Amino acid sequence: MADAALVEKYLKLTAEALERVKVAPPPRSFLVGASDDFLGMARAYLSDARHFRDGGDLDRALAAASYAHGWLDAGVRLGLLDGGDDDVRFTPYR
Repeated sequence: MADAALVEKYLKLTAEALERVKVAPPPRSFLVGASDDFLGMARAYLSDARHFRDGGDLDRALAAASYAHGWLDAGVRLGLLDGGDDDVRFTPYR
């Protein structure tokens, strides 16, 4: 069972990651749609995580926050999103 401190840690980490990422492909690229989709999924799961936390369902909150961060991390790894040189919040391809 997840505890409140762990849930808050991952909500904060994911919210910070979402603020830092940028769409990586050039504006006229077909990949912008994929980038937008990854960002949309991350935002939706982060919203779900907050909803679950507020309702006291910490296990689902942690799972949703993890999914949100996973979308961001995958987007950075694939080159759809730019996470800068932040290898704390992301696993960039090297």
